[in-house]
Amino acid sequence: MSAPVSAPAAIEYPEKIDGAVLKVAGVVVLGAIMSILDITVVNVALPTFQKVFAPEGGDPLAYSTVAWTVTAYTLALATVIPLTGWAADRFGTKRLYMLALVLFTLGSTLCAMASSIELLIAFRALQGLGGGMLMPLGMTIMTKAAGPQRMGRLMAILGVPMLLGPIGGPILGGYLIEHHSWHWIFLINLPIGILALAYSAWALKADKPHPSESFDWVGMLMLSPGLALFLYGISSIPGEGTFFSSKVIIPGTIGLLLVIGFVFYSFKPKHPLLDLRLFKNRNLTVAALTMFLFALAFFGGLLIVPTYFQEVRGESTTDAGLLMAAQGLGAMVTMPIAGALVDKFPVGRIVPFGLVAIVTGMFLLTQIDAHTSYWGYILPVLFLMGLGMGGTMMPIMTSALKSLRAHDVARGSTLLNITQQIGSSMGVAIISVFLTTGIKNQAIISQAQAFGDAAKKVTNPAEMPALLAKFPEVAKVFAKFGTDQAAAQAGLLEAVRDGLAVAFSHTFWVAAFLVLLTLVPAAFLPRKSEESHFLDDGVDEDDAQVPVLMH
Repeated sequence: MSAPVSAPAAIEYPEKIDGAVLKVAGVVVLGAIMSILDITVVNVALPTFQKVFAPEGGDPLAYSTVAWTVTAYTLALATVIPLTGWAADRFGTKRLYMLALVLFTLGSTLCAMASSIELLIAFRALQGLGGGMLMPLGMTIMTKAAGPQRMGRLMAILGVPMLLGPIGGPILGGYLIEHHSWHWIFLINLPIGILALAYSAWALKADKPHPSESFDWVGMLMLSPGLALFLYGISSIPGEGTFFSSKVIIPGTIGLLLVIGFVFYSFKPKHPLLDLRLFKNRNLTVAALTMFLFALAFFGGLLIVPTYFQEVRGESTTDAGLLMAAQGLGAMVTMPIAGALVDKFPVGRIVPFGLVAIVTGMFLLTQIDAHTSYWGYILPVLFLMGLGMGGTMMPIMTSALKSLRAHDVARGSTLLNITQQIGSSMGVAIISVFLTTGIKNQAIISQAQAFGDAAKKVTNPAEMPALLAKFPEVAKVFAKFGTDQAAAQAGLLEAVRDGLAVAFSHTFWVAAFLVLLTLVPAAFLPRKSEESHFLDDGVDEDDAQVPVLMH
Protein backbone atom coordinates (compact mmCIF):
# COMPACT_ATOMS: atom_id res chain seq x y z
CA MET A 1 0.00 0.00 0.00
CA SER A 2 1.21 3.53 -0.79
CA ALA A 3 0.88 6.55 1.44
CA PRO A 4 1.89 10.15 0.86
CA VAL A 5 4.42 11.54 3.27
CA SER A 6 6.08 14.89 3.54
CA ALA A 7 9.73 15.50 2.99
CA PRO A 8 11.84 15.74 6.14
CA ALA A 9 11.17 18.81 8.21
CA ALA A 10 13.83 21.36 8.91
CA ILE A 11 16.00 20.67 11.93
CA GLU A 12 15.23 22.69 15.04
CA TYR A 13 18.35 24.64 15.98
CA PRO A 14 19.00 25.68 19.58
CA GLU A 15 19.03 29.42 20.25
CA LYS A 16 22.48 29.51 21.85
CA ILE A 17 25.81 28.68 20.23
CA ASP A 18 26.48 25.13 21.42
CA GLY A 19 29.60 22.99 21.53
CA ALA A 20 28.72 21.10 18.35
CA VAL A 21 28.68 24.29 16.31
CA LEU A 22 31.86 25.62 17.91
CA LYS A 23 33.59 22.35 17.02
CA VAL A 24 32.73 22.89 13.36
CA ALA A 25 33.63 26.58 13.57
CA GLY A 26 37.12 25.62 14.78
CA VAL A 27 37.73 23.69 11.55
CA VAL A 28 36.71 26.61 9.37
CA VAL A 29 38.67 29.17 11.38
CA LEU A 30 41.87 27.10 11.13
CA GLY A 31 41.56 26.90 7.36
CA ALA A 32 40.69 30.57 7.01
CA ILE A 33 43.63 31.61 9.20
CA MET A 34 46.02 29.75 6.88
CA SER A 35 44.65 31.21 3.65
CA ILE A 36 44.18 34.82 4.82
CA LEU A 37 47.34 35.08 6.93
CA ASP A 38 49.38 33.74 4.03
CA ILE A 39 48.40 36.64 1.76
CA THR A 40 49.63 39.39 4.10
CA VAL A 41 52.75 37.45 5.15
CA VAL A 42 53.88 37.11 1.52
CA ASN A 43 53.31 40.83 0.88
CA VAL A 44 55.96 41.57 3.51
CA ALA A 45 58.43 39.18 1.89
CA LEU A 46 58.48 40.72 -1.60
CA PRO A 47 61.64 42.84 -1.03
CA THR A 48 63.36 39.72 0.30
CA PHE A 49 62.39 37.75 -2.81
CA GLN A 50 63.91 40.50 -4.97
CA LYS A 51 67.32 39.82 -3.39
CA VAL A 52 67.15 36.07 -2.72
CA PHE A 53 66.17 35.06 -6.26
CA ALA A 54 68.37 37.63 -8.06
CA PRO A 55 71.04 36.19 -10.40
CA GLU A 56 74.32 35.60 -8.59
CA GLY A 57 76.24 38.88 -8.61
CA GLY A 58 73.39 40.60 -10.45
CA ASP A 59 70.93 43.33 -9.55
CA PRO A 60 67.82 42.53 -7.45
CA LEU A 61 64.80 41.34 -9.41
CA ALA A 62 62.25 43.92 -10.49
CA TYR A 63 59.34 44.44 -8.09
CA SER A 64 56.90 43.65 -10.91
CA THR A 65 58.53 40.21 -11.25
CA VAL A 66 58.31 39.15 -7.60
CA ALA A 67 54.81 40.65 -7.37
CA TRP A 68 53.70 37.67 -9.44
CA THR A 69 54.02 35.56 -6.30
CA VAL A 70 50.93 37.47 -5.15
CA THR A 71 49.24 37.70 -8.55
CA ALA A 72 49.60 33.96 -9.27
CA TYR A 73 47.82 33.19 -6.00
CA THR A 74 45.02 35.64 -6.85
CA LEU A 75 44.56 34.28 -10.38
CA ALA A 76 44.39 30.68 -9.14
CA LEU A 77 41.87 31.83 -6.55
CA ALA A 78 39.69 33.41 -9.23
CA THR A 79 39.93 30.30 -11.42
CA VAL A 80 38.88 27.76 -8.81
CA ILE A 81 36.21 29.68 -6.88
CA PRO A 82 33.55 29.26 -9.60
CA LEU A 83 34.07 25.48 -9.54
CA THR A 84 33.51 25.24 -5.79
CA GLY A 85 29.70 25.26 -5.81
CA TRP A 86 29.46 22.42 -8.35
CA ALA A 87 32.26 20.43 -6.72
CA ALA A 88 30.64 20.75 -3.28
CA ASP A 89 27.43 19.23 -4.67
CA ARG A 90 29.34 16.54 -6.57
CA PHE A 91 31.81 15.37 -3.93
CA GLY A 92 30.40 16.68 -0.63
CA THR A 93 31.67 19.63 1.39
CA LYS A 94 33.73 17.57 3.87
CA ARG A 95 35.77 15.73 1.25
CA LEU A 96 36.26 18.85 -0.85
CA TYR A 97 37.28 20.93 2.17
CA MET A 98 39.88 18.34 3.15
CA LEU A 99 41.17 18.26 -0.44
CA ALA A 100 41.49 22.08 -0.35
CA LEU A 101 43.52 21.80 2.88
CA VAL A 102 45.81 19.21 1.26
CA LEU A 103 46.39 21.39 -1.82
CA PHE A 104 47.11 24.47 0.27
CA THR A 105 49.46 22.67 2.65
CA LEU A 106 51.27 20.89 -0.19
CA GLY A 107 51.60 24.17 -2.08
CA SER A 108 53.01 25.87 1.03
CA THR A 109 55.62 23.14 1.52
CA LEU A 110 56.69 23.30 -2.13
CA CYS A 111 56.94 27.12 -1.92
CA ALA A 112 59.43 26.75 0.92
CA MET A 113 61.51 24.43 -1.29
CA ALA A 114 61.42 26.68 -4.39
CA SER A 115 64.88 27.30 -5.89
CA SER A 116 63.83 29.98 -8.39
CA ILE A 117 61.26 32.76 -8.67
CA GLU A 118 59.54 30.82 -11.50
CA LEU A 119 59.04 27.76 -9.29
CA LEU A 120 57.84 29.92 -6.40
CA ILE A 121 55.23 31.54 -8.65
CA ALA A 122 54.05 28.11 -9.89
CA PHE A 123 53.76 26.72 -6.35
CA ARG A 124 51.90 29.85 -5.22
CA ALA A 125 49.33 29.07 -7.92
CA LEU A 126 48.93 25.56 -6.43
CA GLN A 127 48.39 27.19 -3.05
CA GLY A 128 45.72 29.40 -4.60
CA LEU A 129 43.80 26.40 -5.91
CA GLY A 130 43.40 25.20 -2.33
CA GLY A 131 42.94 28.64 -0.79
CA GLY A 132 40.24 29.57 -3.29
CA MET A 133 38.03 26.72 -2.07
CA LEU A 134 38.61 27.17 1.66
CA MET A 135 36.55 30.35 2.22
CA PRO A 136 33.36 29.55 0.24
CA LEU A 137 33.38 25.99 1.55
CA GLY A 138 33.97 27.26 5.08
CA MET A 139 30.97 29.57 4.86
CA THR A 140 28.84 26.73 3.49
CA ILE A 141 29.85 24.40 6.33
CA MET A 142 29.23 27.05 9.00
CA THR A 143 25.87 28.06 7.54
CA LYS A 144 24.59 24.49 7.53
CA ALA A 145 25.88 23.85 11.04
CA ALA A 146 24.42 27.00 12.60
CA GLY A 147 21.07 27.44 10.88
CA PRO A 148 19.67 30.86 9.98
CA GLN A 149 18.99 32.16 13.48
CA ARG A 150 22.59 31.82 14.70
CA MET A 151 24.47 32.71 11.55
CA GLY A 152 25.32 36.25 12.62
CA ARG A 153 27.18 35.08 15.71
CA LEU A 154 28.87 32.27 13.77
CA MET A 155 29.95 34.59 10.97
CA ALA A 156 31.48 36.84 13.63
CA ILE A 157 33.61 33.86 14.66
CA LEU A 158 34.62 33.36 11.03
CA GLY A 159 35.64 37.01 10.98
CA VAL A 160 38.44 36.32 13.48
CA PRO A 161 40.95 35.16 10.84
CA MET A 162 40.01 38.12 8.67
CA LEU A 163 41.30 40.28 11.51
CA LEU A 164 44.37 38.14 12.16
CA GLY A 165 45.47 38.59 8.52
CA PRO A 166 46.01 42.36 8.51
CA ILE A 167 47.07 42.42 12.17
CA GLY A 168 49.33 39.39 12.45
CA GLY A 169 50.54 38.94 8.89
CA PRO A 170 53.03 41.82 8.68
CA ILE A 171 54.24 41.22 12.25
CA LEU A 172 54.69 37.46 11.78
CA GLY A 173 56.26 37.84 8.33
CA GLY A 174 58.71 40.49 9.50
CA TYR A 175 59.73 38.43 12.54
CA LEU A 176 60.23 35.15 10.64
CA ILE A 177 62.26 36.77 7.87
CA GLU A 178 64.36 38.84 10.26
CA HIS A 179 65.11 36.10 12.82
CA HIS A 180 64.92 32.92 10.71
CA SER A 181 64.52 32.85 6.91
CA TRP A 182 61.90 33.48 4.23
CA HIS A 183 61.25 29.72 4.00
CA TRP A 184 59.43 29.81 7.34
CA ILE A 185 56.63 32.06 6.09
CA PHE A 186 55.52 29.01 4.10
CA LEU A 187 56.70 26.18 6.38
CA ILE A 188 54.58 27.54 9.22
CA ASN A 189 51.53 26.35 7.26
CA LEU A 190 52.69 22.72 7.39
CA PRO A 191 51.87 21.97 11.07
CA ILE A 192 48.71 24.13 10.89
CA GLY A 193 47.59 22.29 7.75
CA ILE A 194 48.18 18.83 9.27
CA LEU A 195 46.29 19.88 12.41
CA ALA A 196 43.40 21.31 10.35
CA LEU A 197 43.24 18.14 8.25
CA ALA A 198 43.11 15.84 11.28
CA TYR A 199 40.62 18.11 13.02
CA SER A 200 38.39 18.20 9.90
CA ALA A 201 38.34 14.40 9.66
CA TRP A 202 37.16 14.25 13.27
CA ALA A 203 34.84 17.24 13.58
CA LEU A 204 33.00 17.40 10.25
CA LYS A 205 30.12 15.05 9.57
CA ALA A 206 30.16 13.26 6.24
CA ASP A 207 27.53 14.85 4.02
CA LYS A 208 25.76 13.20 1.12
CA PRO A 209 26.88 14.47 -2.29
CA HIS A 210 24.20 15.43 -4.83
CA PRO A 211 25.94 14.51 -8.12
CA SER A 212 22.81 14.88 -10.23
CA GLU A 213 24.02 18.08 -11.89
CA SER A 214 26.11 17.83 -15.05
CA PHE A 215 29.28 19.88 -15.16
CA ASP A 216 29.06 23.11 -17.17
CA TRP A 217 32.17 22.80 -19.35
CA VAL A 218 31.20 25.68 -21.63
CA GLY A 219 30.68 27.95 -18.63
CA MET A 220 34.04 26.94 -17.16
CA LEU A 221 35.87 27.68 -20.44
CA MET A 222 34.32 31.15 -20.45
CA LEU A 223 34.27 32.20 -16.78
CA SER A 224 37.50 30.85 -15.26
CA PRO A 225 39.84 32.10 -18.03
CA GLY A 226 37.75 35.28 -18.25
CA LEU A 227 38.20 36.08 -14.57
CA ALA A 228 41.89 35.17 -14.68
CA LEU A 229 42.57 37.38 -17.74
CA PHE A 230 40.52 40.27 -16.37
CA LEU A 231 42.30 40.19 -13.01
CA TYR A 232 45.66 39.79 -14.78
CA GLY A 233 44.98 43.01 -16.66
CA ILE A 234 43.86 44.77 -13.50
CA SER A 235 46.88 43.48 -11.57
CA SER A 236 49.23 44.81 -14.28
CA ILE A 237 48.03 48.43 -13.88
CA PRO A 238 50.34 49.42 -10.96
CA GLY A 239 53.44 48.05 -12.70
CA GLU A 240 52.58 49.73 -16.01
CA GLY A 241 51.55 52.97 -14.30
CA THR A 242 48.58 53.48 -16.62
CA PHE A 243 45.23 51.99 -17.55
CA PHE A 244 46.07 52.23 -21.25
CA SER A 245 49.02 49.85 -21.58
CA SER A 246 48.60 46.89 -23.97
CA LYS A 247 49.53 44.61 -21.06
CA VAL A 248 46.43 45.94 -19.28
CA ILE A 249 43.96 46.51 -22.11
CA ILE A 250 44.41 43.31 -24.15
CA PRO A 251 44.02 40.65 -21.41
CA GLY A 252 41.60 42.85 -19.45
CA THR A 253 39.30 43.36 -22.46
CA ILE A 254 39.40 39.71 -23.55
CA GLY A 255 38.68 38.64 -19.97
CA LEU A 256 35.83 41.12 -19.61
CA LEU A 257 34.25 39.97 -22.89
CA LEU A 258 34.46 36.32 -21.77
CA VAL A 259 32.83 37.20 -18.43
CA ILE A 260 30.06 39.19 -20.19
CA GLY A 261 29.55 36.28 -22.60
CA PHE A 262 29.23 33.94 -19.62
CA VAL A 263 26.61 36.21 -18.02
CA PHE A 264 24.37 35.92 -21.11
CA TYR A 265 25.09 32.21 -21.50
CA SER A 266 24.55 31.26 -17.84
CA PHE A 267 20.77 31.57 -18.03
CA LYS A 268 20.53 28.82 -20.70
CA PRO A 269 21.79 25.63 -18.97
CA LYS A 270 19.78 24.16 -16.11
CA HIS A 271 22.85 23.95 -13.90
CA PRO A 272 25.33 26.71 -14.84
CA LEU A 273 28.81 26.89 -13.35
CA LEU A 274 27.87 30.08 -11.51
CA ASP A 275 24.16 30.40 -10.83
CA LEU A 276 23.36 34.04 -11.56
CA ARG A 277 19.67 33.21 -11.13
CA LEU A 278 20.34 33.57 -7.41
CA PHE A 279 20.44 37.32 -8.04
CA LYS A 280 16.65 37.14 -8.34
CA ASN A 281 16.93 37.15 -4.55
CA ARG A 282 16.87 40.87 -3.78
CA ASN A 283 18.78 40.53 -0.50
CA LEU A 284 21.60 38.60 -2.17
CA THR A 285 21.84 41.15 -5.00
CA VAL A 286 21.97 44.18 -2.69
CA ALA A 287 24.44 42.44 -0.36
CA ALA A 288 26.69 41.45 -3.30
CA LEU A 289 26.72 45.01 -4.69
CA THR A 290 27.45 46.45 -1.26
CA MET A 291 30.21 43.87 -0.74
CA PHE A 292 31.75 44.70 -4.15
CA LEU A 293 31.95 48.46 -3.48
CA PHE A 294 33.08 47.89 0.11
CA ALA A 295 35.91 45.55 -0.95
CA LEU A 296 36.93 47.90 -3.77
CA ALA A 297 37.15 50.93 -1.50
CA PHE A 298 38.23 49.52 1.85
CA PHE A 299 40.87 46.98 0.79
CA GLY A 300 42.38 49.44 -1.67
CA GLY A 301 42.68 52.10 1.04
CA LEU A 302 43.85 49.55 3.62
CA LEU A 303 46.78 48.54 1.38
CA ILE A 304 48.52 51.91 1.53
CA VAL A 305 48.30 52.53 5.30
CA PRO A 306 51.23 50.22 6.24
CA THR A 307 53.09 51.56 3.18
CA TYR A 308 52.64 55.08 4.59
CA PHE A 309 54.16 53.98 7.89
CA GLN A 310 57.20 52.48 6.14
CA GLU A 311 57.83 54.94 3.31
CA VAL A 312 56.83 58.24 4.94
CA ARG A 313 57.50 57.63 8.62
CA GLY A 314 60.48 55.27 8.19
CA GLU A 315 59.02 52.47 10.33
CA SER A 316 60.22 48.88 10.01
CA THR A 317 57.89 46.24 8.60
CA THR A 318 57.28 44.78 12.05
CA ASP A 319 56.56 48.18 13.62
CA ALA A 320 54.20 49.07 10.76
CA GLY A 321 52.33 45.83 11.47
CA LEU A 322 52.12 46.67 15.16
CA LEU A 323 50.69 50.11 14.35
CA MET A 324 48.06 48.49 12.11
CA ALA A 325 46.90 46.44 15.10
CA ALA A 326 44.80 49.45 16.20
CA GLN A 327 42.41 48.73 13.35
CA GLY A 328 42.16 45.06 14.22
CA LEU A 329 41.46 45.88 17.86
CA GLY A 330 38.57 48.11 16.80
CA ALA A 331 37.11 45.32 14.68
CA MET A 332 37.46 42.86 17.59
CA VAL A 333 35.21 45.14 19.65
CA THR A 334 32.34 45.42 17.17
CA MET A 335 32.46 42.12 15.29
CA PRO A 336 30.92 39.95 18.06
CA ILE A 337 28.40 42.71 18.86
CA ALA A 338 27.36 43.00 15.21
CA GLY A 339 27.19 39.20 14.98
CA ALA A 340 24.74 39.04 17.89
CA LEU A 341 22.69 41.99 16.62
CA VAL A 342 22.33 40.64 13.08
CA ASP A 343 20.60 37.55 14.51
CA LYS A 344 17.96 39.82 16.08
CA PHE A 345 17.72 42.91 13.87
CA PRO A 346 17.64 43.51 10.10
CA VAL A 347 21.11 44.03 8.67
CA GLY A 348 20.01 47.30 7.05
CA ARG A 349 19.86 48.83 10.52
CA ILE A 350 23.41 47.72 11.42
CA VAL A 351 25.70 47.98 8.38
CA PRO A 352 25.16 51.72 7.62
CA PHE A 353 26.57 52.64 11.04
CA GLY A 354 29.73 50.64 10.30
CA LEU A 355 30.08 52.23 6.87
CA VAL A 356 29.71 55.74 8.31
CA ALA A 357 32.57 54.99 10.74
CA ILE A 358 34.78 53.83 7.84
CA VAL A 359 33.85 56.83 5.68
CA THR A 360 34.65 59.18 8.57
CA GLY A 361 37.99 57.47 9.18
CA MET A 362 38.94 57.54 5.50
CA PHE A 363 38.20 61.28 5.23
CA LEU A 364 40.22 61.91 8.40
CA LEU A 365 43.20 60.12 6.81
CA THR A 366 43.18 62.69 4.00
CA GLN A 367 44.56 65.20 6.53
CA ILE A 368 47.70 63.29 7.54
CA ASP A 369 51.21 64.52 6.76
CA ALA A 370 54.77 63.40 7.53
CA HIS A 371 54.50 64.46 11.19
CA THR A 372 50.93 63.58 12.20
CA SER A 373 50.79 62.23 15.75
CA TYR A 374 50.34 58.49 16.09
CA TRP A 375 48.54 58.43 19.44
CA GLY A 376 46.80 61.76 19.03
CA TYR A 377 45.41 61.16 15.54
CA ILE A 378 46.36 58.20 13.32
CA LEU A 379 45.84 55.30 15.76
CA PRO A 380 42.42 56.59 16.97
CA VAL A 381 41.37 56.96 13.31
CA LEU A 382 42.49 53.38 12.53
CA PHE A 383 40.63 52.17 15.62
CA LEU A 384 37.49 53.97 14.39
CA MET A 385 37.82 52.33 10.97
CA GLY A 386 38.25 48.97 12.69
CA LEU A 387 35.01 49.55 14.57
CA GLY A 388 33.34 50.16 11.23
CA MET A 389 34.91 47.10 9.60
CA GLY A 390 33.71 44.84 12.41
CA GLY A 391 30.16 46.09 11.96
CA THR A 392 30.12 45.83 8.18
CA MET A 393 31.76 42.89 6.43
CA MET A 394 30.39 39.80 8.15
CA PRO A 395 26.85 41.24 8.59
CA ILE A 396 26.71 41.79 4.80
CA MET A 397 27.71 38.16 4.20
CA THR A 398 25.20 36.98 6.78
CA SER A 399 22.37 39.00 5.24
CA ALA A 400 22.87 37.30 1.90
CA LEU A 401 23.31 33.73 3.13
CA LYS A 402 20.39 33.82 5.56
CA SER A 403 18.01 34.45 2.68
CA LEU A 404 19.11 31.36 0.70
CA ARG A 405 17.88 27.80 0.82
CA ALA A 406 20.45 25.36 2.19
CA HIS A 407 21.06 23.81 -1.24
CA ASP A 408 21.93 27.26 -2.62
CA VAL A 409 24.36 28.25 0.14
CA ALA A 410 27.47 26.82 -1.58
CA ARG A 411 26.64 28.67 -4.80
CA GLY A 412 25.62 31.83 -2.96
CA SER A 413 28.85 31.95 -0.96
CA THR A 414 30.76 31.34 -4.22
CA LEU A 415 29.06 34.39 -5.76
CA LEU A 416 29.93 36.53 -2.75
CA ASN A 417 33.56 35.38 -2.67
CA ILE A 418 34.04 36.12 -6.37
CA THR A 419 32.40 39.53 -5.87
CA GLN A 420 34.74 40.33 -2.99
CA GLN A 421 37.82 39.04 -4.86
CA ILE A 422 37.11 41.13 -7.96
CA GLY A 423 36.27 44.19 -5.87
CA SER A 424 39.42 44.02 -3.75
CA SER A 425 41.65 43.37 -6.80
CA MET A 426 40.19 46.36 -8.62
CA GLY A 427 40.44 48.52 -5.51
CA VAL A 428 44.11 47.69 -4.95
CA ALA A 429 44.88 48.44 -8.61
CA ILE A 430 42.96 51.75 -8.65
CA ILE A 431 44.47 53.01 -5.40
CA SER A 432 47.97 51.88 -6.47
CA VAL A 433 47.70 53.82 -9.73
CA PHE A 434 46.54 57.00 -7.98
CA LEU A 435 49.35 56.69 -5.42
CA THR A 436 51.98 56.04 -8.11
CA THR A 437 50.73 59.01 -10.13
CA GLY A 438 50.67 61.20 -7.04
CA ILE A 439 54.29 60.32 -6.25
CA LYS A 440 55.36 61.06 -9.83
CA ASN A 441 53.68 64.47 -9.61
CA GLN A 442 55.90 65.40 -6.65
CA ALA A 443 58.97 66.79 -8.42
CA ILE A 444 61.08 66.75 -5.26
CA ILE A 445 60.85 62.94 -5.07
CA SER A 446 62.04 62.16 -8.60
CA GLN A 447 64.67 64.93 -8.52
CA ALA A 448 66.02 63.79 -5.15
CA GLN A 449 66.47 60.23 -6.43
CA ALA A 450 68.20 61.37 -9.62
CA PHE A 451 70.36 63.83 -7.66
CA GLY A 452 71.40 61.12 -5.23
CA ASP A 453 72.50 58.82 -8.07
CA ALA A 454 74.44 61.64 -9.76
CA ALA A 455 76.03 62.88 -6.53
CA LYS A 456 77.68 59.49 -5.94
CA LYS A 457 79.81 60.10 -9.04
CA VAL A 458 80.96 63.60 -7.98
CA THR A 459 84.54 63.55 -6.67
CA ASN A 460 85.25 67.30 -6.66
CA PRO A 461 83.07 69.43 -4.32
CA ALA A 462 83.44 72.33 -6.76
CA GLU A 463 81.22 70.41 -9.21
CA MET A 464 78.28 70.35 -6.78
CA PRO A 465 76.79 73.81 -7.67
CA ALA A 466 76.61 72.84 -11.36
CA LEU A 467 74.94 69.56 -10.43
CA LEU A 468 72.39 71.29 -8.18
CA ALA A 469 71.48 73.63 -11.03
CA LYS A 470 70.08 70.60 -12.88
CA PHE A 471 67.71 69.83 -10.00
CA PRO A 472 65.91 73.07 -9.00
CA GLU A 473 63.72 71.50 -6.27
CA VAL A 474 66.76 69.94 -4.61
CA ALA A 475 68.67 73.23 -4.96
CA LYS A 476 65.91 75.04 -3.03
CA VAL A 477 66.37 72.67 -0.10
CA PHE A 478 70.19 72.94 -0.14
CA ALA A 479 69.97 76.75 -0.27
CA LYS A 480 68.34 76.76 3.18
CA PHE A 481 71.34 75.10 4.82
CA GLY A 482 74.29 76.85 3.14
CA THR A 483 77.52 74.89 3.48
CA ASP A 484 76.19 72.39 6.06
CA GLN A 485 76.00 69.35 3.77
CA ALA A 486 74.84 66.95 6.50
CA ALA A 487 71.94 69.23 7.43
CA ALA A 488 71.11 69.67 3.73
CA GLN A 489 70.95 65.90 3.22
CA ALA A 490 68.67 65.55 6.25
CA GLY A 491 66.54 68.42 4.95
CA LEU A 492 66.28 66.73 1.56
CA LEU A 493 65.11 63.49 3.16
CA GLU A 494 62.50 65.46 5.11
CA ALA A 495 61.33 67.21 1.92
CA VAL A 496 60.97 63.85 0.15
CA ARG A 497 58.89 62.48 3.04
CA ASP A 498 56.70 65.60 2.95
CA GLY A 499 56.16 65.03 -0.79
CA LEU A 500 55.30 61.37 -0.20
CA ALA A 501 52.84 62.35 2.55
CA VAL A 502 51.05 64.68 0.12
CA ALA A 503 50.72 61.84 -2.40
CA PHE A 504 49.30 59.53 0.28
CA SER A 505 46.82 62.09 1.61
CA HIS A 506 45.54 62.82 -1.92
CA THR A 507 45.10 59.08 -2.53
CA PHE A 508 43.04 58.75 0.64
CA TRP A 509 40.58 61.24 -0.91
CA VAL A 510 39.97 58.70 -3.68
CA ALA A 511 39.47 55.87 -1.19
CA ALA A 512 37.16 58.05 0.93
CA PHE A 513 34.85 58.86 -1.97
CA LEU A 514 34.79 55.20 -3.04
CA VAL A 515 33.68 54.16 0.47
CA LEU A 516 31.08 56.93 0.36
CA LEU A 517 29.55 55.27 -2.72
CA THR A 518 29.03 52.09 -0.66
CA LEU A 519 26.31 53.88 1.32
CA VAL A 520 24.08 53.88 -1.78
CA PRO A 521 23.47 50.10 -2.09
CA ALA A 522 23.68 49.76 1.71
CA ALA A 523 20.56 51.96 1.94
CA PHE A 524 18.66 49.14 0.19
CA LEU A 525 19.72 46.38 2.61
CA PRO A 526 16.69 44.85 4.39
CA ARG A 527 15.40 47.08 7.17
CA LYS A 528 12.59 44.76 8.25
CA SER A 529 12.84 41.25 9.65
CA GLU A 530 12.09 38.64 7.01
CA GLU A 531 11.29 34.95 7.34
CA SER A 532 14.18 32.68 6.42
CA HIS A 533 13.71 30.10 3.65
CA PHE A 534 16.65 28.06 4.91
CA LEU A 535 16.06 24.29 5.21
CA ASP A 536 18.83 22.20 6.69
CA ASP A 537 18.47 19.23 4.36
CA GLY A 538 18.61 21.34 1.24
CA VAL A 539 15.03 20.51 0.18
CA ASP A 540 13.18 23.44 -1.33
CA GLU A 541 9.87 24.34 0.24
CA ASP A 542 8.10 23.54 -3.04
CA ASP A 543 9.74 20.13 -3.11
CA ALA A 544 8.65 19.49 0.46
CA GLN A 545 5.02 19.42 -0.66
CA VAL A 546 5.55 16.59 -3.15
CA PRO A 547 4.25 13.23 -1.82
CA VAL A 548 6.67 10.32 -1.68
CA LEU A 549 5.47 6.74 -2.23
CA MET A 550 6.17 4.25 0.58
CA HIS A 551 5.98 0.51 -0.02
